Amino acid sequence: MKAYEIRGKFGLENLVACERPDPTPGPFQVRVRVKATSLNFRDLMMVEGRYNPSLKLPLIPNSDGAGVVDEVGPGVTRVKLGDRVMGAFSQAWLAGEPSRAVHQSALGGPLDGALADTMVLREEGVVATPDYLSDEEAATLPCAAVTAWSALVTHGAVKAGDVVLLQGTGGVSIFALQIAKLLGARIIVTSSRDEKLERARALGAHDVINYVTTPDWEKVARGLTKNVGVDHVVEVGGAGTFEKSLRAVRPGGTVSVIGVLSGGAATVQLTPILMQNLRVQGVVVGHRESFEALLRAFTQHAVRPVVDRVFPFEEAVAAFHHLKSGAHFGKVVVRVG
Repeated sequence: MKAYEIRGKFGLENLVACERPDPTPGPFQVRVRVKATSLNFRDLMMVEGRYNPSLKLPLIPNSDGAGVVDEVGPGVTRVKLGDRVMGAFSQAWLAGEPSRAVHQSALGGPLDGALADTMVLREEGVVATPDYLSDEEAATLPCAAVTAWSALVTHGAVKAGDVVLLQGTGGVSIFALQIAKLLGARIIVTSSRDEKLERARALGAHDVINYVTTPDWEKVARGLTKNVGVDHVVEVGGAGTFEKSLRAVRPGGTVSVIGVLSGGAATVQLTPILMQNLRVQGVVVGHRESFEALLRAFTQHAVRPVVDRVFPFEEAVAAFHHLKSGAHFGKVVVRVG
């Protein structure tokens, strides 16, 4: 099998092409010929050693992959040869609350991931790919789309008429825009680039704010709600934006903490959380049950993921550099098969 692995030490310069023996599925496992994989900010952090510097190397990165089942192990009943499937982010998380075992079953760290032409997955850790989606589109869903669904639906219970504020136009935020639109919510999007904001408006955003030209974006967001505050913030910025999110949300509202794009450590005033009765919800992707619910909704409405750019397998490292640049809108994909 062909793959990329982080070899020796962390860093994009140490993400190198390699060959490994073709794996054979064991009991209740399936082998998938990977057709496409998408990149998440988590994958970049993993390669650079910022996610878990104690991770054992070598490691094949990338949590998200889609392909075709080409061999099944003894006892497999959920899928068959030739089925198009996606790998679930956490192979052991079927439903309910996460656990240490769930975290240890995540693809792309600590388990080898999808930046390879072949993967062996648990049979309960794969989900059928909807017929209307290409493999490149399907490969965008397991992490970013499920995270957005978990934030707004599984945990957030967003309903029609709620006001949802989304930070940026990366993978999670664009999926959150599409999901919020399905739910009938009013959508506010922030970005540093006007051209991205116009694309977000075309996808269904009702209001947009350039946070570079308008650094007090939280005040503008409150103004758009007659100073009541938004119902829900999808917080992907991290330390640099968290307190602004707390000021943007209404009393009793929710801030879903998903990303750390601007850093993961900060001094936070707890009084606003207490006095405003705010809910701060950490979101670590989601279970297979949420993934399947998301797929039913997307299939019902024929929602197509927004793919920024597709790189050939030979240019996988360039795909990571593109993601790191922040120039993307939606998802960055690597075509494998």
